[in-house]
Amino acid sequence: MASAVRPGKATMIGAELPWAELPRGISALLEDSLPQLVEEIVSRIPQEIPEYSRPLEGEFGTAVRRGVEIALGRLFIDLPGRDEPALMPDTRSVYRQIGVGEARTGRSLEALLSAYRLGARVTFRAVSGIADRVGLEPRLMLPLGESIFVYIDEISAASIEGFTEEQSRQVGERDRRRESLLRRMLAGNLPEVEGRRLAGRAGWTIPARLVAVVVPTEHGEGLRAAVGDDALISGRTGEVVILVRAPESDTERGRLAATLGGRPAWIGPVRTWDRAEESYRMAAVAAATPALAYDDAGVRWVEDHLTAIALHADPLVMKDLATRCLEPMARLRPEQRDRLAETLLVWLKHRGERGRIAKELHVHPQTVGYRLGQLRDVFADDLDDPERRFELELVLRAGHRPEAQ
Repeated sequence: MASAVRPGKATMIGAELPWAELPRGISALLEDSLPQLVEEIVSRIPQEIPEYSRPLEGEFGTAVRRGVEIALGRLFIDLPGRDEPALMPDTRSVYRQIGVGEARTGRSLEALLSAYRLGARVTFRAVSGIADRVGLEPRLMLPLGESIFVYIDEISAASIEGFTEEQSRQVGERDRRRESLLRRMLAGNLPEVEGRRLAGRAGWTIPARLVAVVVPTEHGEGLRAAVGDDALISGRTGEVVILVRAPESDTERGRLAATLGGRPAWIGPVRTWDRAEESYRMAAVAAATPALAYDDAGVRWVEDHLTAIALHADPLVMKDLATRCLEPMARLRPEQRDRLAETLLVWLKHRGERGRIAKELHVHPQTVGYRLGQLRDVFADDLDDPERRFELELVLRAGHRPEAQ
């Protein structure tokens, strides 16, 4: 029997493709044993691979059986003695599709590769037994074994390709759905039923309460990976917006700040998911206010700066108010304007208590009285009008000072 099976011609390609060194006659020796080998591999996969510990039935079972049959037929019937690649386009697509299917079921790639390795071991042991029974020349066992494991590497590579492409497609689709959901939430007026439907499709669990985070675009690199899958994130004009579960303690606030990695960011106030646009709008207003922008600020919380945000939110409105309120001081000398404006703000802050005013200004109480007399000359009865005092305090706290005409 051994004389009927002769080694194939070794070529440069054959040295790289071990099946090219096998004699064509080996196919006849192995062909009758292949159906039994298919059954053994298919039965042992659920026994030895925990992820497949169920009967291989339905579409998945059919795909596994077909994959094993194609692999054994190609390896032991088609390839021996031929200088051909392991997989032709049609067979490669079978193993790519198996990888795609595994990605869609959510199983790990390692489970599939373990099944392939199991198939290789079972096949090698079975073929070794057959070779011994039929008297196959011992020197053919090396290219035969290499053929099995090289072929398994090829089908593994095809399945990995399908698996990773499907994962990338799923991630891309999920990210598109999440970005669409975020934009709908920031636009407001998203009905609850629709919001929950969109969140389900995007694979996002809606938190009971959330906050919006606004980060300048130039600091957005790596943010998606940093915040993880529990957050929604999207780039908008000049900013990156994140919606994330609201921290419930100082520790969680610190953890969120650490996640942002020292990037300058404004975090909006806590809101329910259906009012996410409010948290975003307040964070966006703060981020867009020049008076509040400084490079080394790091993470800031809107709720800690509400007064400053309110004072600086619309600089044009506040500037017009300042021009009108401080107009009576416009004719004073520059140094007198500055001195009296400072005194006026401290006087308004301390409700006229001269001792506290003098202490903050580091002057004698009599000096405070003298300056207040000058302010009375400038503003007359306006200093007794609660509404005018309120307006004056607003513009002075916002940093406006009287200007010359």
